[in-house]
Amino acid sequence: MTAPTPHTPPFRDPQLPFAKRIDDLLARLTPAEKVAFLHQFGPAVERLGVAAFRTGQEALHGVAWMGPATVFPQAVGLGATWNPDLVRRVGEAVSKEARAMRARDDRVGLNVWSPTVNLLRHPLWGRNEEGYSEDPKLTSAIATAYTHGLRGDHPTYWRTAPVLKHWLAHNNETGRDVTSSSVRPRVLHEYDLRAFRETVEAGGVAGVMPAYNLVNGRPNHVSPYLREQLRTWTDEELLVCSDAGAPSNLVDSEHYFDTHEEATAAALQAGVDSFTDHGTDSSKIVARVEGALERGLLTEADIDAAVRRQLSVRFRLGEFDPHDDPHAGTGEFDTPAHRELAREAAEQAIVLLRNDGVLPLAADTRIAVVGVLADECKLDWYSGTLIHRSTPLEGLYERFGAERVEFAEGVDRVLLKTSAGTFLKVPEAPEAADEVRGAEGALDPALLAGRTDLPPLTSDVTGTELALVDWGEGVLTLRAPDGRYVSVAEDGFLRASADQPGGWIVQETFRLEPHANGHLLRHLGTDRHVCVAADGVRVAGGDGDGTEGEAEVFEVVVVERGEDAVARVTDRADVVVVVAGNDPHINGRETEDRTTLALPAHQERILAAARASGTRTVLALVSAYPYAVEPGRLGAVLWTAHGGQAGGTALARVLAGDVSPAGRLPQTWYADDADLPDLLDYDVIGARQTYLYFEGRPLFPFGHGLSYASFSYADLTVDVGDGRARISFTVANTGDMTADEVAQLYTRAVDPSVTRPRRELLDHRRVTLAPGATAEVSFDVPLSAFAFWDVARGGRRVEPGPYDLLVGGSSEDVRLRRTIVLDGEAATARPALRRGISAADFDEQSGTAIVDLTKVAGDAVTPVGGGSGELVYRACDFGPGTTGVTVTVAGEGTVEVSLGGATATAVLTVPTPTSGPYDYVTVEAPFTAAGVHDLRLGLRGPLRLAHVGFSG
Repeated sequence: MTAPTPHTPPFRDPQLPFAKRIDDLLARLTPAEKVAFLHQFGPAVERLGVAAFRTGQEALHGVAWMGPATVFPQAVGLGATWNPDLVRRVGEAVSKEARAMRARDDRVGLNVWSPTVNLLRHPLWGRNEEGYSEDPKLTSAIATAYTHGLRGDHPTYWRTAPVLKHWLAHNNETGRDVTSSSVRPRVLHEYDLRAFRETVEAGGVAGVMPAYNLVNGRPNHVSPYLREQLRTWTDEELLVCSDAGAPSNLVDSEHYFDTHEEATAAALQAGVDSFTDHGTDSSKIVARVEGALERGLLTEADIDAAVRRQLSVRFRLGEFDPHDDPHAGTGEFDTPAHRELAREAAEQAIVLLRNDGVLPLAADTRIAVVGVLADECKLDWYSGTLIHRSTPLEGLYERFGAERVEFAEGVDRVLLKTSAGTFLKVPEAPEAADEVRGAEGALDPALLAGRTDLPPLTSDVTGTELALVDWGEGVLTLRAPDGRYVSVAEDGFLRASADQPGGWIVQETFRLEPHANGHLLRHLGTDRHVCVAADGVRVAGGDGDGTEGEAEVFEVVVVERGEDAVARVTDRADVVVVVAGNDPHINGRETEDRTTLALPAHQERILAAARASGTRTVLALVSAYPYAVEPGRLGAVLWTAHGGQAGGTALARVLAGDVSPAGRLPQTWYADDADLPDLLDYDVIGARQTYLYFEGRPLFPFGHGLSYASFSYADLTVDVGDGRARISFTVANTGDMTADEVAQLYTRAVDPSVTRPRRELLDHRRVTLAPGATAEVSFDVPLSAFAFWDVARGGRRVEPGPYDLLVGGSSEDVRLRRTIVLDGEAATARPALRRGISAADFDEQSGTAIVDLTKVAGDAVTPVGGGSGELVYRACDFGPGTTGVTVTVAGEGTVEVSLGGATATAVLTVPTPTSGPYDYVTVEAPFTAAGVHDLRLGLRGPLRLAHVGFSG
């Protein structure tokens, strides 16, 4: 007798559409099982054979946190390539390695949290390294390429499922979970939403992650834009994953809700589908959701909607169809092709900023390589562990021969002398195994502990010479002769134990504080002073644990200054290459913004010593962000982001002329801190931020980058019709070596009625040309690309009139130009009498911020700090005439109403302060106006203005 064939449930049937399969699986899950899925670490449902699932795998420029993997250049470096095809191939390699790594370690996830599409609005943002560009068009082009690489080309099954970070208007680490970005409608639609929208619409995105900050007074994790904007851009189910700890912030730090049940319910209803909170412990989120259900704040339909979106991603990843998943057998990991791609990406990311002819270097050049980054291959928080590495020094040794290259790091070599006359000593530890932080992988690397298997520092009469580097603002590191950095572990002792500074809270940084006739040494990770105890050198306690100790007063004995070491090697060199920049874990990183564009003083000293030698000097900046440097006395200046495993080889090949540099700046390099707006000013239009609006003279403009070749542009043709502009031109290599050129197309409205960009990127193309070769470059631009957000109509509009088309090698290097005239749509006056005016739809403002109208949706406007603010609304149509004005306000204060620049003709004062910020009242006053006029409002006091209406 034959046993019956087991019934295959519909959710296991690959012949059915995903939607029907998800319906079936949802119906089989119990309410408790569905609630459990809402946490980042969703448990298995063994009775259905459904595996556990984790949302989130960092993969910004390689698989991160899970041990060894191919490390590509930082994201800002990938942006500097201006090469979507290259970035797509990088995405493919990263996703293939994720699949290969998961096959041997199921902790590796396939729902990857990358790329970051936050625009690089402000160069002091600590996470500048994570974004691609200050420009939304370039950002979306690079992000689209990366997501398509991560997704793969199969029409049904995805290799990995990319989640875009961080929704929305997120460019500050300072108070990042409590500050609100005031984003006017034009900035919202023309700038911040645009990079997300164009990337989502391109079809390779599985979801987004809301940011920690608030936008217009409302936390991003309850943003109405998730529903009103994001989910309207695609027919795909998009998975919204919270950032780590952000759901709890809604109550704990932001105080936006009174209870966690209310906060969790609001986030879920706004569109958050997966809650990343409390690490692997899902119990708190589960309890909050269950509590919200019991209180009637949520329905089972709300839970089903979120679980459906999660399951959609899991089905697309092939989890339920292992035999049909074309990516299941992917085993490509650390392949020769991936290594070659890492080198190619690092080469293409290098930007030549200045060159007086010193580069490329001749093969017989004698080179002095100096600088604190010359023999470093730095990683950032979102890097994997290096399998291969190359430093600039190693690359130059390999390319030019060790006999032609001399090296001086330029660190200060010091002894730290105690008040007892002894010196800090690093004990020998011959039995200690070499360890690299994170080599074994960790779901949360913030939990990795420091080493305690090495002996603590002591003191004796001879001491140990330490390499001291000041990374700026007095933040320094101390390194032992064996290359290990002095660090502090959980037991409080100082040990030479870290391969590099790193960790969520860096334990390898210190500050020397003048005290009496010496210095106190403060450990920044614990914010405690260093003391010398009988059992070793440690940080002083302070918690009554018996380890209080007395802070030691040290004398810093300089054995050798960095400048002296530099002078020793420059005397014998033809060229000095100074490698300067940042450590990605110090002074500018997640949780910490920079305070200045200036190069750290220690590195300025090294650069000055190189210049003073009289030897021709090349500055190679290896950094996650722009610096303000004085290039005039330098033979050449290059910039590259931290280039991953092949960064050193790539830099050496560019210096040698094996490849011509063709990276282009993805953001403006400003000349001085004074050129920068406040970090928290998100109004790129009003504050004249980025190349789009900046009216000063940059140090280096957006799109800038030089070559060892030269290029000519010619034969510009433009054809406008059928809703498109077709632009073509030729680019010729007039130099004597094969090189890439990045041809860039910009536009500007010649006579706009509102403030429009000085330049705006429409498209670009990176082309490779042999000497004497010519290529035709064509762009097909929809006329909608010339539109702006018209606040009067609440939508995009192409304004009639002339537009310049600008073609060239950067935003300022214009070689060809043509003016076209577009019919567009004529402006219409605001129907002020008929519809009134929403307060946030202003044309101009000063002294105000946009805040939340309610906790669910809508905007209001308030004076900053409860002071005074001004709003201007252009071309308001009051029809045949008005007799009164009504304002909808909350709080207390006065609204002054006037036409044009006249004095106030109506003053409306809230008679009694309202009980809360969302308790709006209407206040009326007589007001006469007829025809079309500019309307001006003065806001006085801590009030919120929602709407202005008129009667007549």
